[in-house]
Amino acid sequence: MTSEVSAQFPVGAEGPNPVRVLAPDGALVEGAAPSMETSEIEEAMRLMVLSRAVDERAVGLQRQGRLGAYSPVIGQEASVTGSAMALDPARDWVVPQYRELPAYLHQGLPLERLFLQWTGHVEGGHIPDSVRMLPIQISIAAQIPQAAGLAWGLRLQGLDAVVVVYFGEGASSEGDFHEGMGIAGVTRAPVIFFLQNNQYAISTPRHSQSAAPSLAARGPGYGMPGHVVDGNDLLAVNAVTQAAVARARAGEGPTLIESQTYRMGPHNTSDNPARYEDPELRARWAALDPIDRVERYLVRVAGWDQSRRSELEGWAREEVERAHRVAMELGGNRPEYLFEHVYADPPERLLRERGRRLGGD
Repeated sequence: MTSEVSAQFPVGAEGPNPVRVLAPDGALVEGAAPSMETSEIEEAMRLMVLSRAVDERAVGLQRQGRLGAYSPVIGQEASVTGSAMALDPARDWVVPQYRELPAYLHQGLPLERLFLQWTGHVEGGHIPDSVRMLPIQISIAAQIPQAAGLAWGLRLQGLDAVVVVYFGEGASSEGDFHEGMGIAGVTRAPVIFFLQNNQYAISTPRHSQSAAPSLAARGPGYGMPGHVVDGNDLLAVNAVTQAAVARARAGEGPTLIESQTYRMGPHNTSDNPARYEDPELRARWAALDPIDRVERYLVRVAGWDQSRRSELEGWAREEVERAHRVAMELGGNRPEYLFEHVYADPPERLLRERGRRLGGD
């Protein structure tokens, strides 16, 4: 399937019409074939439903003051899951921003560790050695040059590994984006720049950020193909990402993918999108819910019914409660975390400040 996908998406930037495999009604578009087996699509469905259950629970906990600021994935589940499932967690790397929960889980990061991070526990920021993922990045676009460097380093070591770096369209307006794209193009690093165009950089709409017909059109300027994909189409995202992975493994260099989707939740829980959102645009995207689209496909090919969706949602709620309970059993954050794990040998001024704030030595 990978070679067929590579032929379907040749080098170059597509026009404004994104690649689509799965229509909103769950039917395959004419001439398209799924890049995933039915069992893989069902696993993707599990990840997407779990992600939405985490969103619901985490937002509720934040409103109660039991979690810090949280950035929900809702509306972008197919974009993240379809791309992540094109990777092999045993050898490939994910360099995240902060809205890619299904990708973290696919790489093997335990859900309870994420709850630790959201509560401010020091262990929450530690990525287990077995998980090929860099820490979540809050500073916009700062992870992009790091991803290019990681991919270049993997290539220099002769490792058959690919890096996917996630970021939003707002990050593509930052200098770090252009620096990372530049070095990756020159070194032919095996990195996929996965740009989630969710229409708003916090409150700034896409049309106010760039006059380019597509953000993927920037790719050829850095010596790489740029592809536009329907980000609410799990199968299209997976197919385009598979092609980019195959290209990177073959030593042909990086790819820029613009996944066109919509952020159905707030930028984070400190944001109120009702103050800037276009209600008509939101309504159009709401009709393209990515989970509903996959469910309609599974009804067609695997005999799914409402009971399967309900069963899956029940499992997801139980898994979220389990992970949250495990995280809370490890204890919450403590004031001394402000001073720990900053210096190997803390300077005297920091020790004095710690003593003044917390008492003791």
